[in-house]
Amino acid sequence: MWEIEEHRRVDKQLSGSVPIEVLKCYEKWKDIAIVSGPSGLRAVEGFHCETLSGEWKGYRSSRLGLKWRVIYRVVARAPLIQVIQVTARNYRRP
Repeated sequence: MWEIEEHRRVDKQLSGSVPIEVLKCYEKWKDIAIVSGPSGLRAVEGFHCETLSGEWKGYRSSRLGLKWRVIYRVVARAPLIQVIQVTARNYRRP
């Protein structure tokens, strides 16, 4: 079992103008991440999990909709996934 740790700004991002379909997809993403970890997320083709580069080096991204993404980091030594932000294709570092 993996643990999901959300940054404090994620709740604020999700309570904004996020479509309900994206919220449902995010909850499904979390369910899969808890049970199967990063390998389970990569197995679902719809998430299009990918490694980020540049200023986001060391982070990963999964698709939650056509323009919505969840950006996260995997801490393998303690099975932990740290969710940094849920964004509408805005990859600027906070």
